[in-house]
Amino acid sequence: MTAGLKAGRYGRTEYPKADVARAVARARRDLKRLSRPPGDFDASRYFRGAGDLGFLNVGTGAMRALAKAIHAEHGHAWTLDEAVAFADALIEDRYLEMKSVGIEVLARYRRDFAPRLLPIWKRWLAEDHSANWATTDAICGALIGPLILKHPDLGAQLRVWSRHSNMWVRRASIVGLIPRARRGESLDLVYEIAKRLHADSEDLIQKAVGWALREAGKTDPARLERYLRANGPAIPRTTLRYAIERFPGAKRRALLKDTRNGK
Repeated sequence: MTAGLKAGRYGRTEYPKADVARAVARARRDLKRLSRPPGDFDASRYFRGAGDLGFLNVGTGAMRALAKAIHAEHGHAWTLDEAVAFADALIEDRYLEMKSVGIEVLARYRRDFAPRLLPIWKRWLAEDHSANWATTDAICGALIGPLILKHPDLGAQLRVWSRHSNMWVRRASIVGLIPRARRGESLDLVYEIAKRLHADSEDLIQKAVGWALREAGKTDPARLERYLRANGPAIPRTTLRYAIERFPGAKRRALLKDTRNGK
């Protein structure tokens, strides 16, 4: 819970201002108005989410335009805590797009992000409010990643996340570091957490680890190659295939061959 927000029923956040509640209602109303029939598309299956994951079939452009409009209307008056309260309300909605708009609006306050927000985002993950890869990765890319860019020491907390019982927290432990990995920063921590996660049985974890290793390799491909050769037998093939995507074809084939004892 952020400073300045009151604990409401069941420990959730009470809205500091009535206009936050109105903005939440507007987001829900407008997204439902913009919704289109999804046809045979199964959001729960595609996004690997909970069985009740809802999908309004609203395009990314329309969602971002709505988030921009809500921020334009309230951004001059809302504090960071009010933006958190807005997102906190929408993240619990069953519809993917509701969660996304909450994240999009809050991301516009990134210059004000402070370490006290990290436990809130971990709660969203641990309580399965982001129980699909799209929402989890949006939280990581738009919220956790920028916060850790601003406060690098917070990255150390992700070591603990990598051992969490909730798979979405574990996924965030590595995806949250990707913005730093892209800059060639925190690479020791990226490789440490990647190594911890190689034994994870979840395919979505292994894909995330491979993605993070690939990003780490962009600034230091030689280090990535050394890591893959040294740890090949312990690295799942899914992870390896994602990690080596940026290497030339001959190098990829050699690494697949030389680490063929991997899981």
